[in-house]
Amino acid sequence: MNKKLIIEAKNVPPSRPRFEVLGVFNPAVVKFGQGYVMLARVAEAVVQDEPGQFLVPVLSETGGMEIVKLGKNDPAYDFSDPRLIKNHDHSYLTSISHLRVARSQDGEHFTFDEGGIIAPEGIYERYGIEDARITKIGMTFYITYTAVSDCGINVRLMSTTDFTDFTKRGNIFHSDNKDCVIFPKKIRGKYYALHRPSLSHFGKLDMWTAESPNLVDWGNHKIVPAARIEYAPSARIGAGAVPLLTPRGWLTVYHSADTFDRYHLAAMLLDKRDPNKVLMKSIRPLVEPTEPYEKEGFVNNVVFTCGLTQEKDTLSIYYGVCDQNVALCRMSLADVFANMAEV
Repeated sequence: MNKKLIIEAKNVPPSRPRFEVLGVFNPAVVKFGQGYVMLARVAEAVVQDEPGQFLVPVLSETGGMEIVKLGKNDPAYDFSDPRLIKNHDHSYLTSISHLRVARSQDGEHFTFDEGGIIAPEGIYERYGIEDARITKIGMTFYITYTAVSDCGINVRLMSTTDFTDFTKRGNIFHSDNKDCVIFPKKIRGKYYALHRPSLSHFGKLDMWTAESPNLVDWGNHKIVPAARIEYAPSARIGAGAVPLLTPRGWLTVYHSADTFDRYHLAAMLLDKRDPNKVLMKSIRPLVEPTEPYEKEGFVNNVVFTCGLTQEKDTLSIYYGVCDQNVALCRMSLADVFANMAEV
């Protein structure tokens, strides 16, 4: 296993005046042309330059950027979480995210496009868009991403053929939902996806499958209970990178987090013809915070993947660290399977 930090937020400029970049993380990566393309999440906050006020960026109803001012001493708001300002009636994110396009020839050194910004828009994206995953089907790249607003957390879909022009296709799952990845090939004549309903008063935060005839209309939702890890406490799991088809089945790298928001990555092998069936899964963490840049940052002890590529027997796992920077972990396919046992 070979880990390295490849993108630091401090080296990425903000998209507009009076804003600062808090994090560049959770990247989707795919092979494109003779190189690679990345869609990275860029989280920006308003520079806090008004004493006594917390300034929150929100997309306005007219499409511009609105700055909401909240009194820091207002007892109606809980400011203890650096990511979220909580209120019994109306909560806010402390930053707003967009997606930014970067390109690389070697899959390690990325350069961001000049003006290559996919910005939030519309009522479902008022608090930002996050955590893209890229699935290539034919000559089209289908991108699932999470949109946050006062309408909830929604999975949305867009597509592109050149990573210059993007077509947004709207919501594809009910709210609240996230961590959606679409399989790159039809299975038994249908498209499949993994997703994670985000709120439940009874069930756990587990991974589910869904089927679609056209990538827009999804149904036949089924839980994947065997995906839950057994070697460590887990409060929630969610799909990470787009599944990779191997001779043994669909290899899926995903995340698990405990009640203290400590993350690690795991892997599972799904049946080629029935992705609801788990054949193998990790018996210990595949990637966990061990390096200083994985342990300390905007949010400590977070490793979160949205991108995976393969070159012969080598896997490249792209992942966000501490909701702040981007890291790359390379390992052999054999090493992944060596860390798995049959279910």
